[in-house]
Amino acid sequence: MSYQALYRVWRPQRFDELVGQQLITTTLKNAIITKQISHAYLFAGPRGTGKTSAAKIFAKAVNCHHQKDGEPCNKCETCRAITAGRLNDVIEIDAASNNSVDEIRDIRDKVKYAPTQADYKVYIIDEVHMLSTGAFNALLKTLEEPPANVIFILATTEPHKIPLTIISRVQRFDFRRISAQDAFERMKYILDQKKVTYEEKALWVIANAAEGGMRDALSILDQVMSFSDNHVKLADALLVTGSVEKQQLTAYFSQAAKGDSGAALQSLADLLAAGKDGHRLIEDLITLIRDLLLYRESPELLKVEQTGLTDEQLSSMVKDTTPEMLYAMIDVLNETEQEMRFTTHPNVYLEVMTVKLSQVDQHPVAQQSAPAADSQEVDQLKQQVDQLQQELNRLENSNTTKQAPVNPATNQVHHHKSNKGRQFNVHQIYPILEKASRDNLNRVVDLWPDMLSMLQPIDQGLVEFTKPVAACADGVVLSFDQAFLLERANDSSLADSISKCFSKLVGGDFAVTFVPTDKWPQIRQDFLVAHGYLKGKQKQSPSQHQPKASQQVAVQEEKKSADNGVVGKAEQLFGSDIVKVEDD
Repeated sequence: MSYQALYRVWRPQRFDELVGQQLITTTLKNAIITKQISHAYLFAGPRGTGKTSAAKIFAKAVNCHHQKDGEPCNKCETCRAITAGRLNDVIEIDAASNNSVDEIRDIRDKVKYAPTQADYKVYIIDEVHMLSTGAFNALLKTLEEPPANVIFILATTEPHKIPLTIISRVQRFDFRRISAQDAFERMKYILDQKKVTYEEKALWVIANAAEGGMRDALSILDQVMSFSDNHVKLADALLVTGSVEKQQLTAYFSQAAKGDSGAALQSLADLLAAGKDGHRLIEDLITLIRDLLLYRESPELLKVEQTGLTDEQLSSMVKDTTPEMLYAMIDVLNETEQEMRFTTHPNVYLEVMTVKLSQVDQHPVAQQSAPAADSQEVDQLKQQVDQLQQELNRLENSNTTKQAPVNPATNQVHHHKSNKGRQFNVHQIYPILEKASRDNLNRVVDLWPDMLSMLQPIDQGLVEFTKPVAACADGVVLSFDQAFLLERANDSSLADSISKCFSKLVGGDFAVTFVPTDKWPQIRQDFLVAHGYLKGKQKQSPSQHQPKASQQVAVQEEKKSADNGVVGKAEQLFGSDIVKVEDD
C-alpha cells in the first residue's frame, strides 16, 4: 500500500512541529537541556492533540547524541529507528488491549534490564486509563522507584479515571485543544508543501469541524482531497463535514429572527432535503449566534474571515436582534439538541424548534427603541412616587406616638408601609406578641431546619434571608433585611407554605407574618405603648420646693419604676439575653 494518510505522513518529528502546545514543548525541551529528566510523565488531553507524538519525540530527544536545544536530530541511527518503530528500547503499549495484571507484571519484570541500544528505556503506555485496578496496583511500585535508565510516559484522554496514587508519582502535562486558527495554518502549510490548490474558506470549515483535534482535521482534509480530485473546494468541505452552507444558514436564521416561521420552515425543508445533519445544523446556529454576540459586544475579538460572512451580513443580523433574543434562541437550540438524542424522528423536533425560534421575539427593534421613547414618562412617574413616599413618611412620623391599642373586634385590616414599600400587618403581629415568650422562640429556632427541609426549593431560597424574631405557641414573626425580598414574600404564598410546615411539626394551626428588620424595634415599642406597659414612662416634673438632690432621687425612682414593667415584658417576649437596658 503506497498511499499513507496525511496525519501519518505529516506526523510531527520535532517539538517545534507540534501544533498549539508551545508551553508543553518548551518545558520538555528545557528539561532535556538541563538534564532534569523525570522518571514518569502523564500526557493528558483530547484526542488528536499530539500526546503520542510528543512522547515519541521526547523518547528520541533523550536518546539522541546529536540533539540541539532539546530537539532530536532525526538523522542518527537511534532517531531513525525510533521513528520507524524498530528500536527495542522504546516500547509502545496500547492499554486498551493490554490492560490485565499479567501484562503489567511482565513490564515490571523486564524493566530492571538495562537498555540494549539506547541510553534510556522508554515505555509509552497509550490510553492508560483503560488499565484494570489490579494492573494499576502492579504498576504503582515500579512508577515510584524505577531503575535510573527507565522513563514511563503515560498518555490518556480521560485523566479523571486514573488513580490519584498514580498521578501523584508522575509529572502531568495537559494538552489543550488545537484552535481553529492553528489547525488552519497547519493545513495551509501542508497543502502548500504538497502543491495542492485550495479555497481558504474550505480550510476554515474543516478546522471548525475538527473541534480541536489536529488528527481529525487532517483526516477530514484527506477525505475532501479524495472527493474533489486534489482540489479543496468549499462546497466539498461542506458536503463532507455535513456543515450548512453559510448563505443558507443566514437566510434560515434571518427568517426565524424576523418571525417568518413559514419561510423558515421551507428553508429547513430545503436543508434537510440536501442531506444536512440536524445536529450539525444546531451546532452551526449556535456558532452563528456566538459570532453575533461577539460582533455586537467586542468586534475586535471576532475574526470575520473565520465566520465565512461579511461585515455587512453580520451588521444586518445584529440590527435585527437583541442580546436577550439571542440568549433565548440558544436555550431553544440546546433544549432541542438534548431531546434529539433520544428520538428516531429528529425532523419533527427541528420543525418545532424552527417555530419556537420564530416566536422568541417578533419585534426586537421596536422593543429596543421603546425604553428611549418612554423615558420621559418614566421620569415623571418616579418624581410622583418620590413625592408620595415623602408625604407618607411625614404622616407616619407624626402618628407614631398616637397609635391606639389594636381592637380585635374590628374587621378592617390596616397595613403599615415603610418608605421602601415594605408592608406589615399589626393585626397579625400583635396577637402573636401578646402570647410570645422566649421559650416559644427557642422552640421555633430548633424546628427551623426541619421546616426548611419541608419547603419547596423556590421557597427555601427566600427563607434563607429571614429569621424568627418573636414567637408564641401557635405563631411566629419573621424579619427580612432586604426590601425587595419582603415584597416578594408578601406577594407569594410563602407565609402559607411556612404555616403548613409548622402546623405539621407542632400539630395545630400556626400563624406566620413578616416584618422589615429596620422597623422591628419600632413595632415592639408601639406594642408596649399600645398595651399600657409604658404608663409609668411619662415623668412628672419634680416639685420646685424640693432640694435639688431630692429631685434627682425622685426622678431616678420614677424612671426605675416605669422601666421595670417595660423591661420585664420585653424579657418575657424576647428573652433576657437579648434585652439591653441603656440610660437616656
